[in-house]
Amino acid sequence: MGMIQFVRNYDDLSTDKGYQFKFHCDKCGNGFMSRFQTSTLGMANSLFRAAGDLFGGFLNSAGQSAYEIQRAVGGKAHDSALAEAVEEGKTHFHQCTRCGHWVCPEVCWNDKAGQCAECAPDFQRELSAAQAQAKADAVRQQAHEAATKVNYMEGVDMSADAYVHAPQAPGTAAAAGRCTNCGVAVGSAKFCPDCGTPIRSGPKFCPGCGAKADGAKFCPECGQKMV
Repeated sequence: MGMIQFVRNYDDLSTDKGYQFKFHCDKCGNGFMSRFQTSTLGMANSLFRAAGDLFGGFLNSAGQSAYEIQRAVGGKAHDSALAEAVEEGKTHFHQCTRCGHWVCPEVCWNDKAGQCAECAPDFQRELSAAQAQAKADAVRQQAHEAATKVNYMEGVDMSADAYVHAPQAPGTAAAAGRCTNCGVAVGSAKFCPDCGTPIRSGPKFCPGCGAKADGAKFCPECGQKMV
């Protein structure tokens, strides 16, 4: 049989009853099923087999002989059926005049350009895809830039003998009963037993004037010594 110029991939679904083929788009793989072509010898073989089942030995042997006949001449019949299926398939697929590929009209064909979508991309489709991709890339870039502006190492002791705990997010209060520096549970202690950081249960106020004096030894408003 001569060369068949059509899609590069197809499935041969033929049986002893007839011939059928499924052709695939060269680009996306979408399939097209050819019509089923009944095999005359295959039908005769089925009748012989049925008769053999009913009447036994002699006709059953005749059925096997018919099957052997079909095998002997089936090659030519198969090739003829394939050639016919190819012509049928060509009415569904389009061949690109630039790259020569046979492609499906649903996904891979640009009807306006008369070429496949790879050789002549659809402008509107490509613009929409590029726009969506650009937005996604911008979101990733902005998220990265925002993350680099946060100081994740604030309050973390990086000295050689430091016991590193999970750093506390900037601007959040320490969990109740834990050191604000290293996170160790301190209970009612005034100083952390692990790193020595003073433990503050709440804001301090001046006993003289009532002004807030957190961390100060003397009141910033009246100068009274803090206790």
